[in-house]
Amino acid sequence: MTREISQTKKEVSKNVTVRVGRETKGRRGKGVTTISDLPLDENGLAELAAKLKQRLGTGGTIKNGRIEIQGDHRDRIVTELEEMGYRVKLSGG
Repeated sequence: MTREISQTKKEVSKNVTVRVGRETKGRRGKGVTTISDLPLDENGLAELAAKLKQRLGTGGTIKNGRIEIQGDHRDRIVTELEEMGYRVKLSGG
């Protein structure tokens, strides 16, 4: 079953560009790295968020279909997502 999900994810991700950005607004100056436009359902987002949080050694959450990782980890997240087969674009400040 995971093999089917992996193949589907790779096929879909070729047509979709994942956006990685940074936000500080409404967080008392503390920044989070946001990952949006992922072609995944809630379970897929939860799995990816858990994997990224573990690899980065930080916390995070899923809100409104986006993954939010605590801190500024844009470069590392871009590298991780590209290794997984996603096309990634940096967005925002």
